[in-house]
Amino acid sequence: MFDLSPAAPRAAKLTALGIGVALLATACGGSSTPTQTGSSSAAAAGISCPAPSGGAGAGNSQAATNTGPVPPSTTTTDAPLKLGSLLPTTGSLAFLGPPEIAGVNLGIKEVNDAGGVLGAPVSVVHRDSGDTKTDIATQSTTALLGQGVSAVIGAASSGVSKTVINQITGAGVIHFSPANTSPDFTTWDDKGLYWRTAPSDVLQGKVLGNYMATCGAQTVGMIVLNDAYGTGLQKNVKEAFEAAGGKVVAEELFNEGDSQFSSQVDKVLAAKPDAIALITFDQAKSIVPLITGKGIKPTQLFMVDGNTSDYSKDFQAGTMKGAQGTIPGTFAKDDFKKKLLAIDPALKDYSYAGESYDAVNLISLASEAAKSTKGTDIAAKLKEVSEGGEKCTTFAGCVTLLREGKDIDYDGQSGPVTFSDAGDPTEAYIGIYEYQDDNTYKPVREEFGKL
Repeated sequence: MFDLSPAAPRAAKLTALGIGVALLATACGGSSTPTQTGSSSAAAAGISCPAPSGGAGAGNSQAATNTGPVPPSTTTTDAPLKLGSLLPTTGSLAFLGPPEIAGVNLGIKEVNDAGGVLGAPVSVVHRDSGDTKTDIATQSTTALLGQGVSAVIGAASSGVSKTVINQITGAGVIHFSPANTSPDFTTWDDKGLYWRTAPSDVLQGKVLGNYMATCGAQTVGMIVLNDAYGTGLQKNVKEAFEAAGGKVVAEELFNEGDSQFSSQVDKVLAAKPDAIALITFDQAKSIVPLITGKGIKPTQLFMVDGNTSDYSKDFQAGTMKGAQGTIPGTFAKDDFKKKLLAIDPALKDYSYAGESYDAVNLISLASEAAKSTKGTDIAAKLKEVSEGGEKCTTFAGCVTLLREGKDIDYDGQSGPVTFSDAGDPTEAYIGIYEYQDDNTYKPVREEFGKL
């Protein structure tokens, strides 16, 4: 029997759990293993990805919903729940800030519309995370901890989170990221206080590696950001692609802050890969034109969550047409988008909005279950509210069940959200998106996997 307590060392938990990824909903036609005959030149042979599937989507039609008044809490608190956000408004992931902040604010609004937590409204303090080129995250974290927050939602960047995780968890505060995907956090000694709604790159890497093979690529070149996010995702993409029978023929790294990428592009193109995986942040704005300017078709480009963004104002029409990218989480549903747009009418991207919204709901529900707003008490209940009980998908519906003395199983906007003992989602969707002529992207299929 292994220790299920939140304080158990993460390495021991990982050993006890084991990790095995099974892609359960791949509806691709044909073999997932590329053939080993014929030309390896995609320019000649072309890449042909599976037809769009539309995806299964999140949620559960039989989940409990609340249509009446929420019963009052039987426990009240003299210390209302206060959350902090550490999300990017500047730096190389600034495009992820607006949807994540909107997701947090929507979650706070709905929690308070339902009467708040333990009889008191929940508040949030927002601070910029910046990126790893600056010390903004440390300064912001110090400010948040000084205001007595019980949990910090963020950062978006795994590299940034690594700079503050010990500061946050060392203060007895929950560190809850909606977008960190580095596998390193699974075994981090975080005293049971680090959680995330984004799946580890073990899953995104397997989906992307397998998908490129399914599209017919036999060889792949990669241009990779040399940080925890980039190299972790690179490793898992490579393992999956080569397990499917392909070969990675070039892997070129660059560092955060670099502005020249010609050397990396030239070396990758010299290997004549069928497909090119760009594992970057907004550096893709500089890299893509270098690649397409040398005759590489956008259909040969495969992006990731760090750079699958709206490029309509950055490139000439058609520059990205046919390129594809992966983003963890389900496709944002229309009703959820409408709610987010009511919070921030300027939203264009919805990446990790669901994960941020779910973070607020899960923390709030765990606080109710713990009858406490103390970070360590809330952390001890996070796994419990994510599994095993009656399905529910909103704070109002879930908290009603809790106050009726029932166990709950929260399923959110990002997917089923069932936590492992290490604070990771054990199952998740990965969305695959395709760029249109205007350099914006649209959903084409969803892959569901378990860790």
